[in-house]
Amino acid sequence: MTMNAISRSQIYVLDQDEALDFYVNKLGMEVNTDQDLGFMRWLTVNLPGDPEREILLEKPGPPALDPATAGQVRELLTKGALGGYLFMTTDDAHKTHEDLVAKGVEITDEPTERPYGIDFGIRDPFGNKIRIGQMFPRA
Repeated sequence: MTMNAISRSQIYVLDQDEALDFYVNKLGMEVNTDQDLGFMRWLTVNLPGDPEREILLEKPGPPALDPATAGQVRELLTKGALGGYLFMTTDDAHKTHEDLVAKGVEITDEPTERPYGIDFGIRDPFGNKIRIGQMFPRA
């Protein structure tokens, strides 16, 4: 047996409608799935043209977490201490940065040239950390 792709990643968000607005209207993603499963809302987004790689925007709570643990997760998320990142690439880090600033996205690190490319950091409305990079060709 061989694994052949990473199809879904998950991040916690405090409000799925607000997350949908941020990831679609500010970052330019598209809705992949928005379905009420009864016990939870299954809400995923993806980059345009890449529907096989989804990000689950999950609200902390049942069925994965009991109420006490969900409260702890919400607190850690709000502090930006939950861990985990989303990493995305762009063809032009400076232009993408300008576009996101104009849309009011919180910038945590300005575009900086590094050995692997030019990257910068942003935060979503819930504290999730996102890195956006323009990668240099591999040698």
